[in-house]
Amino acid sequence: GVQLLESGGGSVQAGGSLRLSCAASGLTARSYCLAWFRQGQGEEREGVASIDTDGDTMYADSVKGRFTISLDNAKNTLHLEMNSLKPEDTAMYYCAAEAASTYCHDGSTLWSWSEYNDWGQGTQVTVSS
Repeated sequence: GVQLLESGGGSVQAGGSLRLSCAASGLTARSYCLAWFRQGQGEEREGVASIDTDGDTMYADSVKGRFTISLDNAKNTLHLEMNSLKPEDTAMYYCAAEAASTYCHDGSTLWSWSEYNDWGQGTQVTVSS
């Protein structure tokens, strides 16, 4: 099956940067949606960004212009470059994958977490003010 392993979380001050990575294995379908989600303490899991294997991307409004999602197809590794971090970005960050032949969004909204079947264990990001 699909295995996803996140890395790169940590603690930074507001305004700082972090780069998350997600090493994927077992991706045998022709195309996938890959995404980053986050879940703060006591909050619902929310989509951050998604990318399909053709390179189409979508971002949550809260991270547009600050975060960049990318996919290294050769290494089967998903990245999330996070700049200008804010305390409200503090959360556990998860990568997710789902075999799909369509866009990973409906044109303006990321797919919900319920659309994804494969998940990593998560990596904690803490931003202090």
